[in-house]
Amino acid sequence: MHNLPVDRIAPNPLQPRRQFDEEKLAELAASIREHGVLQPVIVSRAGQDYHLVVGERRWRASQAAGLTEIPALVREFAEAEGLEVALIENIQRQDLNPLEEAIAYQFLMREHGLRQDDVADRVGKSRSAIANTVRLLNLPVPIQQDLETGEISAGHARAILALDDAGTQLGVWRRVKTHGLSVRQTEACVRHIIEESARAGARKSKRLAPEWIDIQENLQRHLSAQVKIRPRSRAAGKIEIHYSSPEELDRLIHNLMTRGPSNRRNRLSDDLL
Repeated sequence: MHNLPVDRIAPNPLQPRRQFDEEKLAELAASIREHGVLQPVIVSRAGQDYHLVVGERRWRASQAAGLTEIPALVREFAEAEGLEVALIENIQRQDLNPLEEAIAYQFLMREHGLRQDDVADRVGKSRSAIANTVRLLNLPVPIQQDLETGEISAGHARAILALDDAGTQLGVWRRVKTHGLSVRQTEACVRHIIEESARAGARKSKRLAPEWIDIQENLQRHLSAQVKIRPRSRAAGKIEIHYSSPEELDRLIHNLMTRGPSNRRNRLSDDLL
């Protein structure tokens, strides 16, 4: 272990942690003034100077406490390995917010060719946990920013991720902030939106093709009644004739039953074609 000048140590450019609580840093600085740095930081060489790998909070607090040197362990790391060490240390200490974790995982996969399984093995999490965390980076930027600062929780963000459209995601996010929705309330809101969208899609799929609409309208004119055509396929389906009173039913029955089959068929064909 060495005592290194704090001004010869630079923050790790690959440090996954991006948010530092100033109040907690001040508390740590006060502790360091009284007791010193109890656990050394870990650094790697960068020319004549050093890059932090683990211990940026201790390094920052030591500077705030007025220390000129800090105890350090010097280790040699490849770039990816250094990020893994920093990432694992922060995860084990629960120092990273969900967005910082997502950014670090994505960096390991994109820049160093690791698969989700590889990252999962290195940080001791399941592949699905890695996948779900990285998916947070698909959220619109305002939602990511609130997730990073703690304005919303990872539970809120994952609920919102169930929605496909960015505009709808932003709408739910605004509702969460305006009404202070809990995670459970947010999940219920998202479920309602998804169910409504599914119902609207089903209604849309049941809309008649233009040629069926023409036939339906001609039948309605011919019978002077509301008619609904329900095609199941081009070769089969059903026709519904609606009536609103016993008198209208009698009229429809009379009109349908008193016409001869051939005459009725010809008259309908003339009207429909």
